[in-house]
Amino acid sequence: MRAILIVVIVVMATLVTAGAQAPANTVAQGQVTFTRDVAPILQNRCQVCHRPDTFAPMSLLTYEDARPWARAIKEKVVIREMPPWYIDKNVGVRHFTNDVSLSDEEIATIVKWVDGGAPKGNLADMPAPRQFEDLDKWHIAPPDLVVQLPKDLVVAAKAPDRWVDVLVDPGLKEDRYLRAIETKPTKGFRVVHHAVTSLKNDEAGDPAADADPTGNFLNEYALGKNGDVFPDGAARLIKAGTKINFNVHLHSIGQETAANVALGVKFYPKGFVPKHVELTERIGRNQDLDIPPNTDNVRSEGYTTLTKPARILSFQPHMHNRGKAQCMEAIYPGGQKVETLSCVSNYRFAWHLVYLYNEGEQPLLPAGTTLHVVSWHNNTASNKFNPDPDALVTYGQRTIDDMAFAWVSYYYLSDEEFKQQVEARKAKQRNTTNE
Repeated sequence: MRAILIVVIVVMATLVTAGAQAPANTVAQGQVTFTRDVAPILQNRCQVCHRPDTFAPMSLLTYEDARPWARAIKEKVVIREMPPWYIDKNVGVRHFTNDVSLSDEEIATIVKWVDGGAPKGNLADMPAPRQFEDLDKWHIAPPDLVVQLPKDLVVAAKAPDRWVDVLVDPGLKEDRYLRAIETKPTKGFRVVHHAVTSLKNDEAGDPAADADPTGNFLNEYALGKNGDVFPDGAARLIKAGTKINFNVHLHSIGQETAANVALGVKFYPKGFVPKHVELTERIGRNQDLDIPPNTDNVRSEGYTTLTKPARILSFQPHMHNRGKAQCMEAIYPGGQKVETLSCVSNYRFAWHLVYLYNEGEQPLLPAGTTLHVVSWHNNTASNKFNPDPDALVTYGQRTIDDMAFAWVSYYYLSDEEFKQQVEARKAKQRNTTNE
């Protein structure tokens, strides 16, 4: 009996000692924690915006930052409102080089963490803090030319959002081809919601001058975006005498702030002639918009026909606050085949997102293909972004007006290049199927 008692005492002493040595924040088996499971997701997908001194409403760098927002985080990721990525990946092109959306597994992890009480976990599991790019650093190679606003834009502490157009002459004396471009704030990062740069050439017959007073779209800055580096052998052309139009969306933050924006340009060497000239154009623009008051699902359509074979590189829907959804499809010559390329079913005017197609899925379209853009607007009170559901809305430059088109980047191919690229893709698909 005494021997049994000694064994019991020893076992209990061992358990007590083990318990004393166990970490105070021991994680239950299968429990999802912030440090081990959630922090890596936030670092990879969210913190580029959700950190101090950015446009985002809260920081998500630490557990202490994120914990008060746990329920809101769960809600936003479940409905796929955050991170902002609104294209339907079940329709048309499915893979993108700049996809920031969460996977189903990542969403499930966040949901399990919140539903489990949002535990912190072991501090030893916390990944090293993410290092962010210096805001003064260009994301493209060091620019050969930097064009910026001649004077700062002063944003009042409290004021409505405003959109400013500033035309700047970079002093270009000869035509040059661009290999990379980037638009970004150089001052007042927090008050610059987005900035669009365009090429404006006033020479007679210039289609950009005729089509839009701001010129031909060049590049855009918005939260989370870096520069554009064109594919090998492709380039953008900027003609001598061209001016740069800066369209800047400014947002007050509670203190008077000076802002400025710059365009950085990397040229190909003088005399270089690219194999392909990349174009970014308004596709399917409909200027006959008639959006009645208090009406939802107002549909409009626009068409653009490709005069040569083309390789489509990206899709960016463009509407204003009443925009709801937009799809783009390819109507092949003769109308015998119609193919949906992309759809955005949850459009947000606050996020000017460019969806860059993966190289292996960039649509290859024959000459005579018509790009058909279908847009839907919601001019009712159910649209929380609607400034006035009682207004009749038509096409216009103001935010209270609306638009309906897609920015599409592409380059033309010769007939022989088109045949070769189509055959190469078919061969790759056959090989993949046989593996």
